[in-house]
Amino acid sequence: MVKYFVIPFWLALAAAPVHAQDADPPDEGWSLMERGAQMLMEGLMREMEPALEDLQGLAEDMGPAMRDFVTQMGPAMRGLLEDVQDWSVYEAPEILDNGDIIIRRKPDVPDATPAPEIDI
Repeated sequence: MVKYFVIPFWLALAAAPVHAQDADPPDEGWSLMERGAQMLMEGLMREMEPALEDLQGLAEDMGPAMRDFVTQMGPAMRGLLEDVQDWSVYEAPEILDNGDIIIRRKPDVPDATPAPEIDI
């Protein structure tokens, strides 16, 4: 859960403007607390720069694979979303040992309509 927050947080910090160190000395408008916070953020940004570059490289590497996945699976997912009106009546997907994926209907939900047949 935390890692889903950390990456956007650092990306937001990377997009924020950073002041040069000697642009405003502490005696010209910056309080000691503000200067300390600025130094902390600059240090964190220097430490995070390699990780952000790795993240950018990963995104560039994954881009073509994600496009292929969406191209191939998009029509099947669209059909599935059109066939199932209420996802709340189904259990979480279960992957069997043979690789099959089963999405079972919850047992306590009344059967209003038959489950759709999906050809994949």
